[in-house]
Amino acid sequence: MSQPQQRPWYRQMAVVIPQHLLLKGGGTMLFIALFFAAYFYLLKHPAYPVTVMPITWPDQLIAFEPLAMPLYLSLWVYVSLPPLLLATRSELQRYGLAMAATCLTGLIIFYFWPTAVPVPDIDWALYPGVDFLKNLDAAGNASPSLHVATALFSAAWLHHSLRRFSGPMWLLILNWLWCAGIVYSTLATRQHVAVDVWAGLALGGLGAWLSFHPRLYTVSVRPQTHS
Repeated sequence: MSQPQQRPWYRQMAVVIPQHLLLKGGGTMLFIALFFAAYFYLLKHPAYPVTVMPITWPDQLIAFEPLAMPLYLSLWVYVSLPPLLLATRSELQRYGLAMAATCLTGLIIFYFWPTAVPVPDIDWALYPGVDFLKNLDAAGNASPSLHVATALFSAAWLHHSLRRFSGPMWLLILNWLWCAGIVYSTLATRQHVAVDVWAGLALGGLGAWLSFHPRLYTVSVRPQTHS
C-alpha cells in the first residue's frame, strides 16, 4: 500500500478538504460577517478627520479598467480557499487568529487614522458594475488596503499548503497570479491608490510572516491523511 506522502496532490487535497468542513465554512462566513460589520461602521462613522491619500506615479501608469471588477470581487472566493486545505483544528485556529490579527490591525488604523482615495474624474453612471461597488463601498478605509493585505496573506497560506501537498508548479504560479490580479484590480477600479497598496502589502506580509514564525507557533502543520 502506498504511503500518504506518495499520493497525488489532488488526492491529498480531497482527503483534507472534508475534514472539519462545517467549522471551515461556518467560521469563514462568521468571520466575513463580523469583519464587514466593523468595516462599514468605521466607514460611515469616522472618529477623526479623514485624510485623502496622495496620487503617485504608479496610479498614473495604471489606467481605469472596469473589466477588473471580477478580479476585485474574486477576493471573497480567494480568502475562502486557505482554510479548506487545513487538516486540523489547531491549524484552523492558528490561521484564523493570524488572519483576525491582520484585519484587526487594519481596522484599528482606520479608526485612529481615517483615510480616503481622491475622487477620480470618472462618470460612474457609464459603468454600472463599478458604480454599484462605489455606492456599496465608499472611498474610505483606504490605507492600508485590507483587500491587498488579505489577498497576500491568503496567497502565502495557499502557497504553504500547495507546497506541502507537492502541488505542481503551474498551480503555485496560478496562485500568485490570482493574488497579483487582485492587487492590480484595487488600482484599476480606483478603489485604492498605490500608497494604500504598499501599506496593504506590508500589513499582509507581516501578518503572514508572523503566522509562520516558529517561535510564535509550535503546532504541527502536517496534514492528517490516512491510507
